[in-house]
Amino acid sequence: MTLPASLKSAARSALAATAMLAAFGTLAAFAQETAPATDAAAAPAAALDTGNTAWMLTSTALVLMMTIPGLALFYGGMVRKKNVLATVMQSFAVCCLMSVLWFIVGYSLAFAEGNAYIGGLSKIFFSGITVETLWAPGVANIPEFVFAVFQMTFAIITPALIAGAFAERMKFSALLLFTGLWLLIVYAPIAHWVWGGGFLGSAGVLDFAGGTVVHINAGVAGLVCALVLGKREGYGTVNMAPHNLVYSVIGASLLWVGWFGFNAGSELAADGLAGAAMVNTQVATAAAGLAWMFTEWLVVKKPSVLGIISGAVAGLVAITPAAGFVNPTGAFVIGIVAGIVCYVAAVKVKHMLGYDDSLDAFGVHGVGGVVGAVLTGVFADKTINSLGENASVATQLYGIVFTILWTAIATAVILYVVKAVVGLRPSAQEEIEGLDVSLHGEVVQ
Repeated sequence: MTLPASLKSAARSALAATAMLAAFGTLAAFAQETAPATDAAAAPAAALDTGNTAWMLTSTALVLMMTIPGLALFYGGMVRKKNVLATVMQSFAVCCLMSVLWFIVGYSLAFAEGNAYIGGLSKIFFSGITVETLWAPGVANIPEFVFAVFQMTFAIITPALIAGAFAERMKFSALLLFTGLWLLIVYAPIAHWVWGGGFLGSAGVLDFAGGTVVHINAGVAGLVCALVLGKREGYGTVNMAPHNLVYSVIGASLLWVGWFGFNAGSELAADGLAGAAMVNTQVATAAAGLAWMFTEWLVVKKPSVLGIISGAVAGLVAITPAAGFVNPTGAFVIGIVAGIVCYVAAVKVKHMLGYDDSLDAFGVHGVGGVVGAVLTGVFADKTINSLGENASVATQLYGIVFTILWTAIATAVILYVVKAVVGLRPSAQEEIEGLDVSLHGEVVQ
């Protein structure tokens, strides 16, 4: 900042008259007035970063694609033909409902300034956000509108994932009421705990893109749903094989592509760390798909289409918390471990314990999320991300335990409230007939 000549002259006169107390006071006052302007000149206001914004707009679209059509097709192909429309309807309807609830209050509960456990209400209806408002000014410099919608896509897919655990046996009215309450009571607080300035993030729990917030959260909720609703009619005696695995392969492929927005987009910037998250995502997913395939090939003597796509999704899940903290070698190991462990959980443990997790929401997302969160503490590399320097398995377990406890207890309470209000399951006859016709009046020819 350049000072006027008259002020420079006055300042020199004041310094020359050092014996005069008034001159010292004038000089001090002058210094106090000019210092803030000098600091402001040294640190210009943050400006929107168009490159980061373009990447985040793209990432947001990619993550939305993960639910519709990705998850809808992935789940829709794995159910019986009489339930395919009801299953894809669940993903589409959840997308609509979560978008509205996130806009009204969910975003505020997760990301508005609050306390260590929940955000405030200052951002309901996106209040206070304008086209000029930046998220992470001075760092990412992206519009807060873009960040809010990016996070909206996470809030969409998380409850949609839960539906895989109770596929073919929940009333549509119960689904809407359950997922709406679950978003506000379970998802938004946990998102705040980890990403919104809450106690888990402050404690050093590392979750780059949603291992705890999305996958452990959805997986545990899915297991609780499976246990509370009970088994499908005819489970264990009726053939419940997938009706169209081609749909599921297409869905899994869309999930894989969309996951680059999920993981690399969580850096909120188009930079080297986003690139690391991208390569880690690809390596872990491929390794997990092969690990599940070869494990199944060894055990049952045939590698299945359902197996390799399930393994790939397990790898995507496991690398999610670690994507921006580990190097590619760490990602490779995480993928292998996730493929093997999730195969055992989804195929062997589920049958041994006898619960009906229809599409393995817990076996893949819950177990895969725990594997990824724990191994983030093992493989975090400070040369990839400086936040990984203090990573530890103990801290990761701290986050896992709190997430499991809150999710399990709150989900069970919500389910019993929904059961009391509208009921959870259709009648046995409606379930046998198929949810497509009994709940929606439509069938696939």
